[in-house]
This record gives sequence, structure tokens and C-alpha cells, in this order.
Amino acid sequence: MKSPSMFRGLLSFSGMTMVSRVLGLLRDISMSHVFGASAATDAFVIAFRIPNFMRRLFAEGSFSTAFVPVFTEVKETGSHEDLKRLMSRVSGTLGGVLLVVTALGLIFAPQVAGIFAPGALDQPHKFDLTTNLVRLTFPFILFVSLTALAGGALNSFHRFALPALAPVILNLCMIVGAVWVAPHLGTPIMAMGWAVLLAGVLQLLFLLPALRGIDLLGLPRWGWNHPPVRRIMRLMVPTLFGSSVAQLNLLLDTAVISLLITGSQTWLWQSTRFLELPLGVFGVALGTVILPALSRHHVGTDRAGFSRSLDWGLRLTLLISLPAMLALVLLAGPLVVTLFQNGHYTAFDARMTVWSTRALSAGLPAYALVKVLLPAFYARQDTRTPVKAGVVALIANMLCNGIFIVLLFELWAPPALKQVGWLEAIAQVPGLHVALAIASSLSSYLNFVLLWHWLKRAGVYRREPGWARHWLRLAMACAAMVAVLLLGRWWWPEWGGLPVLTRIWHLAVLVLAGAATYVGALLAGGFRLRDLRGM
Repeated sequence: MKSPSMFRGLLSFSGMTMVSRVLGLLRDISMSHVFGASAATDAFVIAFRIPNFMRRLFAEGSFSTAFVPVFTEVKETGSHEDLKRLMSRVSGTLGGVLLVVTALGLIFAPQVAGIFAPGALDQPHKFDLTTNLVRLTFPFILFVSLTALAGGALNSFHRFALPALAPVILNLCMIVGAVWVAPHLGTPIMAMGWAVLLAGVLQLLFLLPALRGIDLLGLPRWGWNHPPVRRIMRLMVPTLFGSSVAQLNLLLDTAVISLLITGSQTWLWQSTRFLELPLGVFGVALGTVILPALSRHHVGTDRAGFSRSLDWGLRLTLLISLPAMLALVLLAGPLVVTLFQNGHYTAFDARMTVWSTRALSAGLPAYALVKVLLPAFYARQDTRTPVKAGVVALIANMLCNGIFIVLLFELWAPPALKQVGWLEAIAQVPGLHVALAIASSLSSYLNFVLLWHWLKRAGVYRREPGWARHWLRLAMACAAMVAVLLLGRWWWPEWGGLPVLTRIWHLAVLVLAGAATYVGALLAGGFRLRDLRGM
């Protein structure tokens, strides 16, 4: 498949994902305004992160990366009836397994809450609230996984827009829950649990007509022994771990951060929102669009086409992720203060969020590049190599968590706190959540380096001409953008005391000026829109 086709697919997927991510930002603004950074918000973040992790793992991770290559192979070499039979068997098998998983999650909700929020065990109200929210959000796993199945099939037919638009439903439901439903409930945060449950059902229903449109909607049937289903399951098991190391890190971080001061869960959660736009719109979008193309090149033994597609993805990822990282680091303060410091979200909450936003943003290029490199392994049905990289990165992340928590505690804790028990002490020092953000960024770079090394050793990728020119343009454009943003920060140093509307237009000017400078510098360096298609 040629780059122009991938580029059109990328524009389609990215455009719809952009809508979803912007609404996701509005969702988090609504939540911060209504609930602030409290024990109740922390409880919801913990409860939602478990099924949300499964959404990332399935919709943007292991299921798609295992399903799409097998689906593409059947599509290219078999009949449409074979394809329809595969969809029926996969939906029946996946649905059956996940029904059992969901039932177990509902039965053992207190144990699940205890595993992911050990810090809440000695706070009965917070623990009970977390348990109740887990029971409401856990069925989301079933619905979102079946939605991912429908989305993977549609993507293979180059229908990228609707699957990318489906998460909009989740964000709309959560906005409605926070703004209109929560004030009418005895426990307002429970509105967010009901919103997640409803969104799971609606997302699946949203994609079913499109699936019928390509004649792939049939009755689910159990197919554990169906050969293609067995192959998907074999590919899925290792990719469950290998494809979403960043998400696994965040999930394990949830358990660690529950030991820290109240509000830490919310501060780190809000920080991740600023990565969602560049990472979701470009990193995940590129990985989603490039996987079917790489799979076809592999099936057709087109090694040159495989390498060219991957090269295109890497260049485009750097073109977006490097300036996004620099802009987020420089504008973290204005962004957080403008978007979140309202209602119940205080100036202190905003400051804590700014710190972790800067630390997470530093890892943005690595997060995005990993999303593009992984399909190069999965398209060749190599699931072992990413697992090796994932294991190393995950261990490094947990070690770095401990190291940086200790370092920051020693730097920031008053002498009196250093005399009490360790767990009691770290639960009273604000800012230690930044340690987890630093560890996540470092482990993602390690993951990228390992994947890059093993990909080069496999000999399936060869750099196309023009990389030196690409790096020079990038460096010049980023330098020009940084200069403009620094000038803007010097001109407008104060944000917290300004009226909301003033903050908004100041931020809009900075963002537009930085983006225009970056694009202008690229064009001045000889970059043209046609280069996106021919990368």
C-alpha cells in the first residue's frame, strides 16, 4: 500500500480522534470543576483506570495487533464467507471469555479494589466507595473489547473514522454525568460510574450498523478450536503484556500512588490528559493506520514496501512528538491553570499537576515511537520480542518509582516526618507523585531503545534517504518555536490571578504563535505538504 493511502487513513483516524480527545479534555475540566482533587475523585480514578486500561490494551493494543494481521491474511487469501465466519467465531469466543472475566470482577470487586488501591484499605469510606465504583465500571471491559473487535474489522476495510469517533460517546456520557447527574445523587461521584457503564453499551451499538454495512455482522458463535481464532489467541497472550507497557506502568502506578497523599491520583490523572491529544491523535493513529499496511506488505513479501511504510511512520511521529513535548514542558503552567484551576480545583492542585505534566511530557516522543514500532513486530506475527522489551521496561519503571520516591522524599520532607514510619511519612508529603511520572518517561525511552535495537537486528527496516535533512529541519523549527514560547512566557509571567477569559485568550495566542512559528520554520526550511505523503 502506498503512503498516500496511509496518509488519507491517518487524516481520517486523526480527525475523529481529535474530536474525542478534545471532548476528553472537556470531560476532565468538568470533573475538576465539580469534584476537585478529593478522596472521592481519587476513588473514581482508581475504579475507572482498571477498565480504561483494558480499553487501551484492547482497542489500541494487544487485541488489535493480534486480530488485524490474522484478519488481513484471511481477507487477502480467503473468501468473504471465511471472513464472516472468523468474525462470528472471534466475537463468540471473546464475548464468552469476557463474560466470565466480568462476572469474576463483579464478585471480587473488594479484592480488585484492594489490589489497586492498597492505600485505601485503612480508610473504610474511601475503600467502600472505590469498591462500588469498580462494580459499576468493570462491565465496561466486555463492551469495549467487543467494540475493539468491530473497530479492527472496520480499520482493515479502511473505515477509520467511526472506530476513532466511538470514544466520543464515553466523553459525552461522563460530561453529562459530572455536570447534570452528579448534583442530584446522594454520592455525586457515583454518577461517573453510571456514565462509564452506559457509554460501554452505546459505543458497541454505535459500530454495529457499520459492521452490517460490510456484511460482517453475524450471530456470535463459540470458536475456541477454530484455527484462525486459536492463532489470534496465541498472538494475544504475549501482546497483552508487550503492546501496552506504558499502560501497564500506569496501572501499577495506581497501586503505588494510592500510598501517597490524598489528591495524588487525581493530579497524575489530569497530567496524562495533556499527552492524550498528541499521543492519541498521532501516535496511536499512526500505529492503527500502519498496521494493516505492514501486514499486507508482509503477506505479500514486499520487504521494500514494509521498510518504506515504517520509515514514513517514524518520520511523521518525530515531526509531531518533538515539538509537542517541548510545547507541553513550556506551557504546562498556563495549560493547567487555564483549564483546571476553577471551581473546586485549587491553585495548589494546579501546581501539583504542573509538576507531573512536565515530567510525563518529557517521555512523549518515546510513547509515540513505541506505538509506531510495535506494529512492525506484530505485522510479522512476532510477539516475543516486544514482550522481552516490555518486561525490562516494566521492571525498570518499578525500580525507578522506588528510587525517585525516596529521592524526592529526602529533598522535600520536613525533618520531623523523617522520624516516623515510612508509609505514614510518604502519605503526608505532597509532590511525590512526580516520581512516578519521571519513572514512566524513563522506562518508555528504555522500551523504545530495546525495540529499535531488535528491529534493526532483524533486518526488516532500512532508512530511506533524507534523514539528515529531516533532522535539521526539525531542529530549526523546534528552536524557533521554543524561542517564541519563551518570549510569550516572559511577556505574560502571571496566570493564576487573571480572570478566566484572559487566561484563555493568552493561552490561545501562545499556542497559535508557537504552532505558526513551527510550521513556518518547517516551510522556510523547504518542507512541503507533499513530503507527508512521500515520507
